Amino acid sequence: MASKRYAAAGSESEFQPGSRGRVLRNLLGITRVREMEEVETHAFEAAQREAEQAYGPAHRFTPGDIRRLHRMWLGEIYPWAGNYRTLNIARGGFQFAHAPLIPRLMAILGREVLRRHTPCGRARDASVAQSLAQVHAELILIHPFHDGNGRLARLLALLMARQAGINPLRLSALAGTGKRTYVQAIHAAMSRDYAPLESLFSSAIDGPWRPACSNT
Repeated sequence: MASKRYAAAGSESEFQPGSRGRVLRNLLGITRVREMEEVETHAFEAAQREAEQAYGPAHRFTPGDIRRLHRMWLGEIYPWAGNYRTLNIARGGFQFAHAPLIPRLMAILGREVLRRHTPCGRARDASVAQSLAQVHAELILIHPFHDGNGRLARLLALLMARQAGINPLRLSALAGTGKRTYVQAIHAAMSRDYAPLESLFSSAIDGPWRPACSNT
């Protein structure tokens, strides 16, 4: 999508020729930001439907699943979909994980965070909001892909919530007027303070909910 969301270390070839550095190089030859936004949105909706069929309530998510979800969504748009980024990226003065560290960090995410908090629906001690917050924060802080990390993390949250019997999860709490609070919550998570993000996910849960994510 639009390159101005990130400052990236790399060559100009990462952008689509004719887009004036505003659209990432893509398989569809799209050069306009609005057109790419529409294509990505439609692809995201299709990927969500496919993922809901593919991942059931007993599934424990892995780094491989996260790569698959990214490819489901963007595989027909970008040649690098599903592959960990090889460029360093920053946003708003914040530097995400150094690119060469991503495979190891994702392995740790799978071994520790995903294993502890999925499948969502078997827990006794941790709340759904706590588990959603921790998985979401750690994935965002790694930022494993060149683009689409935020929306991918939201898709994973939707799938986890479905495992816990929560549908829909109102993610509007993380966007719009809540975007600034969301960004502050992500920054707090850098110090393993997940409480602000947990509060946001609590407000995103629609209707009654129960402790449902494994913490063992």
